[in-house]
Amino acid sequence: MTTQQTITRRYRRIVVKLGTSVLTGGTPRLDRAHMVELVRQCAHLHSVGLDVIVCTSGAIASGRERLGFPNLPDTVSNKQLFAAVGQSRLMLAWERLFDIYNIHVGQILLTRADVENRQRFLNARDTMQALLEQRIVPVVNENDAVATAEIKVGDNDNLSALVALLAEADLLLLLTDQPGLFTADPRRNPHAELIPEVRTIDETLRRLAGGSASGLGVGGMATKLQAADVARRAGADVVITAGRAPNVILRIVSGEAVGTRFPALETPLASRKRWILAGPSPAGALVVDGGAARAISQNGSSLLPAGITSVDGAFERGDAISVRDAGGRELARGIARYGHEDLARIKGRHSDEISLLLGYAYGPVAVHRNDLILL
Repeated sequence: MTTQQTITRRYRRIVVKLGTSVLTGGTPRLDRAHMVELVRQCAHLHSVGLDVIVCTSGAIASGRERLGFPNLPDTVSNKQLFAAVGQSRLMLAWERLFDIYNIHVGQILLTRADVENRQRFLNARDTMQALLEQRIVPVVNENDAVATAEIKVGDNDNLSALVALLAEADLLLLLTDQPGLFTADPRRNPHAELIPEVRTIDETLRRLAGGSASGLGVGGMATKLQAADVARRAGADVVITAGRAPNVILRIVSGEAVGTRFPALETPLASRKRWILAGPSPAGALVVDGGAARAISQNGSSLLPAGITSVDGAFERGDAISVRDAGGRELARGIARYGHEDLARIKGRHSDEISLLLGYAYGPVAVHRNDLILL
C-alpha cells in the first residue's frame, strides 16, 4: 500500500464520481458489495488526511429496485418518482457503509440553478467547505426529484465537474464502465487503443467519444470530456477509468498511470472566474473583429467597445455573455459591464466616447479581462 507521505503529497482534495454502471455492475440493482469496496478506498484516503467528496449516481436505479421494477412509461415525472423513492435509500446506503469506518456523511442535492446564481453558488461552496472542515464526507447528487429540464445539469459527469469547482478540488475521478478514452470504440473495434494522457481537447477527440455502454446511466464518454474540460480549467487533474478495477482510487491517487489522465491547466481559475465557467449559460453574445479576437486570445486584453461588431440577445449589465469571432466560434465567456442596449449603441466606438453616447459610463471596457475566460 502507498505510504501516507506519497498520497498526501500528491493531492489534497478529491472528487470521486461514481456512475450508475459502476454502482450496479451493469445489473438493474445496486451492487452493495462493490460499494463497500469503493468506500474502503475513500476511507483510507480520509484516514491519511485527504478531503474526499463523493458524487453519486444511482437514485433512479435505486428507486426502480425498491418498487420492484414497475413497467412505467419513460416520462420525466416517472423518473422523478423513481428518484424521489431512490434518493433516500441511496443516501442511507452510503451512510451505513461509511459508518463502518466511523466517517460521517452529509447529503448535498444540487441543480444548475444552485450554481448559476452567484449567491447560491457561494452558499453551496460554503456548505461544502463547512462539511470538509469537520471531516464529513459530502455525498452529492442532482436533485432529480424536483429538477426540471431548465435547471438540470443533466448528467453527473458535468455535475461532478461543478462540484470540483465548488470544492476547489485538485483531482476529479470519473469512474465509469470503460478503462478510459480509446482511439476508437473498443466495443466495436478490437484494435482500439487506450489514450493514456490528453492535453488538448479538440473536435477530433470529441468525435471519438461514444455513448453509455450499459444503458442504465445518462452520461457517455462525450459528457466526460465536457466535465474533464471544465475541471482541468479550474486546476484539477482528471482521470477517466474503470470504476470496478482493483484498488483503482488508491492507485490513481498514489500516482499510478491508470486510465486516461487530463492534466490540470497550469493556472487554476480565480473564484469569480470559476463561477463564470460553472454557472450561468450565456445570456447573449458579442461578435468581435479580428483585432479584438487577437487581443483577447493572444494578449490577455479586456474587450473594448471598439472591437465589437454586433450584439446578439438580450442581457443586462452583470450577466454572463459569450464572445465570438466573425465565424461564430466562441472565444471566451465573461461578465458584461454594459447591457445589450448600451453595447448596441457604443459598439465600434472608442472608449472615450461612451459617456457622450450614453450620458454615463461604467468604465472603458465592455468585458474586463478579470471577468473573461478564454475558451
